[in-house]
Amino acid sequence: MTSLNISLPEALKEYVEGQVASGDWGTPSEYVRELIRQDKERRLGSLQADLLAAARGAKIELPLAEIRKKGLVQVLRQRTRRNERDQASGQRGGSRRHR
Repeated sequence: MTSLNISLPEALKEYVEGQVASGDWGTPSEYVRELIRQDKERRLGSLQADLLAAARGAKIELPLAEIRKKGLVQVLRQRTRRNERDQASGQRGGSRRHR
């Protein structure tokens, strides 16, 4: 295993030490590794949800230049969020702009 040094403000250092002292983790490294695993899992779950929402949504056309510039996943996420905002504003009686 490799190592990575992280600088923390005193308050966060004390928090991490308190978490380790609670007995759930043996070392600060174990605690940080668990936080990273949870963050990774959350982000992957969010990506999966975004992709499923895009797949279930209305047919969309994506300009190839936009995909090349931003990447497919980023473009799909942006479109999904835009559609969600448009739907929410439509439900509140606001005007919807079509793109």
